[in-house]
Amino acid sequence: MKTLLSFGHGYSAQALARILPRDWRVIGTTRSEDKAAALLAAGTEPRIWPGADLTPALDAATHLLISAAPDADGDPVLRELRSEIAARAGQFEWVGYLSTTGVYGDHNGAWVDETAPLTPATARGQARVRAEADWATLGLPLHIFRLAGIYGPGRGPFAKVRNGTARRIIKPGQVFSRTHVDDIAQVLLASINQPNPGRAYNVCDDDPAPPEDVIGHAAQLLGLPIPPAEDFDTAEMTPMARSFYAESKKVSNERIKSELGVVLKYPDYRAGLSALLALEERDE
Repeated sequence: MKTLLSFGHGYSAQALARILPRDWRVIGTTRSEDKAAALLAAGTEPRIWPGADLTPALDAATHLLISAAPDADGDPVLRELRSEIAARAGQFEWVGYLSTTGVYGDHNGAWVDETAPLTPATARGQARVRAEADWATLGLPLHIFRLAGIYGPGRGPFAKVRNGTARRIIKPGQVFSRTHVDDIAQVLLASINQPNPGRAYNVCDDDPAPPEDVIGHAAQLLGLPIPPAEDFDTAEMTPMARSFYAESKKVSNERIKSELGVVLKYPDYRAGLSALLALEERDE
């Protein structure tokens, strides 16, 4: 039986689980009892981890997906299970690591692809570069997926626009890439079906855009006033929020199309936001 063991079975991993063939077994780790109950209800076998003995799950796994983010001490999965995973390297058909386009750092709004140097400007990006390299040392059939800003059901801008907390921060020349969670899921499934160990893939849409354009379009879709522009240099922001503006780049997704045959469901934020709003209205 094909069995996916998913570490940190969160938003993106759950989207993949929903589109896997019905005969797959999915085991997902979580830290929360409440989240474990929700995973079980969705058809995933939950494991509270750290805590649970994952030896039986590792023995059964044919595929691994790692979504857990590195912390100050490195990758949490490798910290606990490096030797156990390495000992089973020949057992796995596919291993996927969810990284971030933040590994490329700042390119002043220029295009980058998977061959670009990894020069992150933030501590989060630097941790991801180290984690990517760490996973690559184990001799696994590793595939790295560098995700742009993720949005989707429950993670769109509409709530903030409605409640008046959305902000249009203007930093000239700033662009971000983004991706709908359903497109992440289909990229992962395409890779599972066409393994190419050692490959990295950017996962993003076709239209890198200034963040203020996305907020403005969301307001237009809702028929609400567009939030006023705020200058980045003088806007009150937390250090974390300000750090997201430290890097500007346009991320190319050509490889997922040419090698994996992916046709994006949501090729730009306009298509994605329209679909999210239609879903909200249908579920009301």
